[in-house]
Amino acid sequence: MSNTTNNTTENNNYETQNGGVMNEEVKENVNSESVDLYVPEDYFEEGTATEENPTEEVAVTPIVEAPSAPAEPLINKKPDKKKKKDEDDEMTYHKPIIKRRKPNRSIAGDMFLYIFLLLVAALMFFPIVYAVESALKPLDELYKFPPRIFAQNPTLDNFSDLFVTLSKSWVSFGRYLFNTVFITTLGTAGHLFLASMAAFVLAKYEFPGGKTFFKIVTVAMMFTGYVTGIPNYIIMSKLGMIDTYWSIIIPAFASPMGLFLMKQFMEGLPTSLIEAAKIDGATEWCVFSRIVMPNVKPAWLTLIIFSVQGLWNNKASTLIYSEEMKTLPYAMQQIQAGGIARTGEAAAVLVVLMVVPIAIFIFSESQILETMASSGLKD
Repeated sequence: MSNTTNNTTENNNYETQNGGVMNEEVKENVNSESVDLYVPEDYFEEGTATEENPTEEVAVTPIVEAPSAPAEPLINKKPDKKKKKDEDDEMTYHKPIIKRRKPNRSIAGDMFLYIFLLLVAALMFFPIVYAVESALKPLDELYKFPPRIFAQNPTLDNFSDLFVTLSKSWVSFGRYLFNTVFITTLGTAGHLFLASMAAFVLAKYEFPGGKTFFKIVTVAMMFTGYVTGIPNYIIMSKLGMIDTYWSIIIPAFASPMGLFLMKQFMEGLPTSLIEAAKIDGATEWCVFSRIVMPNVKPAWLTLIIFSVQGLWNNKASTLIYSEEMKTLPYAMQQIQAGGIARTGEAAAVLVVLMVVPIAIFIFSESQILETMASSGLKD
C-alpha cells in the first residue's frame, strides 16, 4: 500500500510541476519502479489491517531472542598486546616514503668521472706545488736537468736570503708591504662601494639613459689595462696625482668589471622584497645596506677576489716614481732581475706574492658556497 501511495504522490507532483498530465507510458515507468521504504518493527501490531484484507486481524508472533553467551570474567582475562599493537599500527598514519632516484650511470661511469676530476684537480694544483718546492730547493737543485718536482734537501735559505736582501735596501721591506696593503685595501673597498651603489640604481630603477650607460660599461670591459694606460696617465697628470697613491686607487674605483658583475646579480633580486621594505618605512640607504647587500654577498665576495688580485700584483711603475711609495711587487721584480745568483730568491718571491691572493680566494670561496647553499629567493 505504501508503494502505491508513493507512486500516486509522485504522479501528482510531476503533473503539478510540469503543468500537464502524465501519459500512460510514464505512469507505467513510475509505477514499475521499486521503492524501498523503512517500516518500523512495531508497524504491524495486533489488530492492524493488511493490504489484502483491511479488516483482518493479524496475530503477532513473539520474537524470542537467542540466549547470549555468558560473559567471560574480566579479572583473569589478559589483554592481547599483539592485537592492540596491530590496531594501533593500523590507526597510525604513515607518510609515503619517497625513494631517491638512482643516478642513470653505471659504476664504471662513476669511476671514470672521479678519475677525470682528480686529474683536473691535479693539473690545477701542480703549479702551486712546483712553486713551493722550487722555493725550498737549494741552488744546485734548481739547475738540475731533468728538473725534479720535489726537493731532495729542502731548505729555507732562499727566504732568509730574500729578507736579508730587502733589509739592505734603503727602503725597508715593511714600507713596501705597507704601500701594497694600503693601495689594495682602499682600492678594493672603494671599488666595491661605488660599483654596488651604481649597480643597484641600474638594476632596480629606470631612468633616461640607463640602458645606454650600461652598454658603454659593457663595451669598456673589452679594453685591457694596456689600452687604457695612456688615457689614465693623462687624466692623473691633469689632476696632479702622479707619484701618489691616488694615481692607482682612483682608476681602480672605475673598473667596469665590478659594475657589470654586481648589476647582473642584483637583477635576480626580487623587486617585491625591496617594495615591502619601503612600505615598512625603510629608506633607500637602509634598503641598500640591510637588504640588497646581504642578499648579493656571493657577488661582492667574487668582486673582492678579482680586485685584490689585480691591485696586489700591480707594480705601479709608470705612475709612482718615488722609491718609498713603490709597491712590493715592484721590489720583488728588482730582486728577480738580479741574475743567476738570485734564482732561489726569485722562487721565494713568487711564493710570497701568491700567498695573499690564494688565502683570500680560499676564504671567500668557502663563504660563497655557504651563502649559495643557504639562500634562494624567488620573485
